[in-house]
Amino acid sequence: MKKPSQKWMVVVTVLLGTFTVILNNSSLNPAIPRFMEIFQADAVSASWIITIFMLATGMTLPVTGYLSERFGKKQVYLTGLGMFVIVSFLGSFAWSLSSIIFFRGLQGVAGGLMMPLSMALIFEVFPKNERGLATGIWGIAIMMAPTIGPTIGGMVIEFGSWHWLFFMNIPTGLLGFALGLRFLTSTKTNRTLPFDTIGFVTVTAGLGSLLYAFGRITTLTDLASLFNVSLLVIGILLLIMFVRYEVRQEEPLLRLTIFKVPTYRNSIIVASVQAAGLFSGIFFIPLLVQTVYGYGPIVTGLVFLPSALFTGIFMTVAGRILDRKGPKGVVTTGLILTGTTTLMLGMLSLDSPLWVIFILMMVRGMGLGISNMPATTAGLNAISDNLVAQGSAINNVMRRVSSSLAIVIASIYFEVRRTQLFVAGQSLEAGSLQAINEGFLIIGVLVLLTIPAGLKLQKPKTSISEQ
Repeated sequence: MKKPSQKWMVVVTVLLGTFTVILNNSSLNPAIPRFMEIFQADAVSASWIITIFMLATGMTLPVTGYLSERFGKKQVYLTGLGMFVIVSFLGSFAWSLSSIIFFRGLQGVAGGLMMPLSMALIFEVFPKNERGLATGIWGIAIMMAPTIGPTIGGMVIEFGSWHWLFFMNIPTGLLGFALGLRFLTSTKTNRTLPFDTIGFVTVTAGLGSLLYAFGRITTLTDLASLFNVSLLVIGILLLIMFVRYEVRQEEPLLRLTIFKVPTYRNSIIVASVQAAGLFSGIFFIPLLVQTVYGYGPIVTGLVFLPSALFTGIFMTVAGRILDRKGPKGVVTTGLILTGTTTLMLGMLSLDSPLWVIFILMMVRGMGLGISNMPATTAGLNAISDNLVAQGSAINNVMRRVSSSLAIVIASIYFEVRRTQLFVAGQSLEAGSLQAINEGFLIIGVLVLLTIPAGLKLQKPKTSISEQ
């Protein structure tokens, strides 16, 4: 076991890398209109800057567990981080929209190699009774970067050049890489581990089809498109084939038997629903602040800051409680806070003051911080250490699919419901507010329905090996 100072440097190392990847992705969202203007592109073409990253990451995640067993966690993680830095440098000199999309795809592959191994590397150096605090600190990157990214991206676009959206990754990425060479521990490898080709093809093609379809669907018309429906059906069928095939293999690409562990299974439920709640909120809040209340993008970014700040603060607090008391109480408390404040966001009126939204976002962030990372840590603690990379990969896949699906459902519901209300005679602002309120009410109820799953999370007594 490493010395305390060395163990915490591992946390700092993977936090830097993770934060760099997630911040870069979220900061590009507000830049899409500028890319459309610069390269004279339509919205569909420019949106590939976001879509290709999501696709590449989602299709890379399932193979990360195999690569880490074959070549070592440290080696694969640093390969991903090094690739991300190099591609960011090249992306800052992109000469066309197509070149930006290409570099974004490579960034997605790099991010897919890094994300599952971040927690696995932390688990390598921390015993189970210390992992809550460690992953809580690391989780600040997971929860804060998506909320402050749009603010930073908006400021870069407003006051600088889009090239800096790529170039700004290099300093933190290089620092994380240098620290990784120094502090990350090389793990055992199995050079004879066979590659599950059929599993790889079915899961990557299946996830790719689903995520591509989700990226294309923003209206009811999109959902009715034959091409999009075909993508959804093909994706679902391929994933069914993947599951049926994997459970019969001695050396599967992903050991789905870990879902037999109740705590891991329930942690996936909590994490997936909280991810859906987080990203649907990221979709609804800008519409609420700008379309309903008439404020600008800067105010929108400021509304997210209390949530991000309190998520980070209480994630570390929750980590300490998790290590001492176990996951059940802290996770369910977080779910209650998140669900309740989300319901309250669904009760706003046209004359609600802005400070109410600030307060609700602050407490909602507290709930997300208390529940999200402790649930994930508890789930990974419940499986054997040699399966943490695979368990983390599955967790990342489920979070990505649920968050993408939530954005699709939220966007379609908003457009359809707002149109219905406008036709019925309501003003644009009133109709938009009611549609957003109803969306928040649905999300709040969904979060509260996961409380039973939170109550079933258990503190590990011994390592559980899944073969």
